[in-house]
Amino acid sequence: MRSIRSHIDAELIEGHSLALPESTATHLLRVLRLGLGDEVLLFNGDGYDYRARISGLAKRSAEVQVEARIEVQRESPLQVTLAQALARGEKMDWVLQKATELGVSRIAPVVTERTEVKLDAERADRRLQHWRGVVASACEQCGRARLPQIEEPRALADFLAASKAEGHLILALDPDGEHSLSALPAFQRLSLVIGPEGGLSPRDLGQLRAAGARGLRLGPRILRTETAGIAALAALQALRGDWS
Repeated sequence: MRSIRSHIDAELIEGHSLALPESTATHLLRVLRLGLGDEVLLFNGDGYDYRARISGLAKRSAEVQVEARIEVQRESPLQVTLAQALARGEKMDWVLQKATELGVSRIAPVVTERTEVKLDAERADRRLQHWRGVVASACEQCGRARLPQIEEPRALADFLAASKAEGHLILALDPDGEHSLSALPAFQRLSLVIGPEGGLSPRDLGQLRAAGARGLRLGPRILRTETAGIAALAALQALRGDWS
């Protein structure tokens, strides 16, 4: 039987009890039909799973007793930041979900010249909270006990400046790129830039060149923005990561 695994934003300590957040309690009790004495796995992003048991019930709440801490080793040896140009609604959620399953370390939503999604400060904050929920749910499913960091949306130029300062190898997916995956140099930290639906503009490409980015090709076909980063991450895991 598959273990029930839930993310909560709370400190978890062996031998201690805690009240579950209402949303988590509702899912466990009403959707999954768990009851008093049933076991669940909890995680908060610190690299461990915590085996717990439901020890108290109320109408809309539940209390659990944390019984054991279990170290989880499911993080990729690759430190990849996916710089994804903002995509519309479900496309962005899909990218976040699949990138998390594929072991990405960090996700940086970026605004390029042809990005069609416009976010003011209030909308950006709401989307960021939503994206964090998408990533947490993906970690629940795939077994990761550390959540990839999701950065606030920012201009491509600002992202490139930060990546260069951090010493990242910067790659931009480009069907005419000069590098193939198999010919990449060794790297410890990699930033992978994915353009929007309309592609990277000449201005974007100029900013990438100025930052020392290299063009990466994944074959002769042009991939959609929601496909490109996922395909590259999967290929990287097969060649350099924990799929090899």
